[in-house]
Amino acid sequence: MALTSLSGEREFRRVRQHGVALRDPLLTLRVTEYRPRYGEAWRPRAIIGIVVSKKTLRRAVDRNRARRRVREALRTLPGGLPPCRAILLPNPGVLAVPFAELQATLARLMAQVPGRVKRGKGGAKGSNAKGGGGNAERPAPVSPSVPLSDPRAPTEERP
Repeated sequence: MALTSLSGEREFRRVRQHGVALRDPLLTLRVTEYRPRYGEAWRPRAIIGIVVSKKTLRRAVDRNRARRRVREALRTLPGGLPPCRAILLPNPGVLAVPFAELQATLARLMAQVPGRVKRGKGGAKGSNAKGGGGNAERPAPVSPSVPLSDPRAPTEERP
């Protein structure tokens, strides 16, 4: 399975702002739920950007090697990848560990990827007759017999 890569500063920014960070000594995974790109059909898949900074690995050879090892480990994961958008930040240890350990670490992190946002008791969003989302439970109406008063309003004293 070919990996789809994050493209453009806008996609990376969205994952950085809204993503959940999953950390391990070998790498950090920042992940959000899958959403199709603008004008794209709904095809749930993993879209992953692999970022190796110069601060992490000084030599370009090492950065490229780390990127290739992580990409291959992702591609050959036995369970496949959950549909998500993610940024993967490998640490220098990625170059030293055996490939099987790298795959096990990635599988463990991918198993922790949060699913879609859980919905309330009302079922799927937009399931009401009007078709317009909203709350499944409506607030109880206020009884007209109870006078509504503002506690901050000055009280009038009557003689």
